[in-house]
Amino acid sequence: MEPDGPGPGGPAPGGVDPVAARREFARVLGEFRRSAVLVPFDELGSLWTADFGGVRWICAFSDEEALARFAVARGEAGREWPYRTVLGARLLDAMVPLLPGPGGVALDAGSADGRLFPPVAGIVPEGVAVDLGGAR
Repeated sequence: MEPDGPGPGGPAPGGVDPVAARREFARVLGEFRRSAVLVPFDELGSLWTADFGGVRWICAFSDEEALARFAVARGEAGREWPYRTVLGARLLDAMVPLLPGPGGVALDAGSADGRLFPPVAGIVPEGVAVDLGGAR
């Protein structure tokens, strides 16, 4: 009898190898943690955040061009976008825990290269990570 799904480490439906995908995400996360990113401020002087799916996302951008594209997409290219340069690790380890409720970081929101760093253990401090009920 043939197994119903792929064997351990084999591709999942759709041809995605979960082991390779986890390795790639770990590489991207490590790169983000070591990178300085731009974090814009809203009109009140707070970090620019967006609520989506029950999570508060800190919006961060890899460079001024990515922030400018975001501003254009929002129809707000004409306003000044004050920002601060912050290390990705500081956002995840120090700023996310200050958010009310679950929080993560959205890097280059709205772009094809955008990434999400969700509020799960291994990305944010365990004390503010969302419990996924044992899912790995």
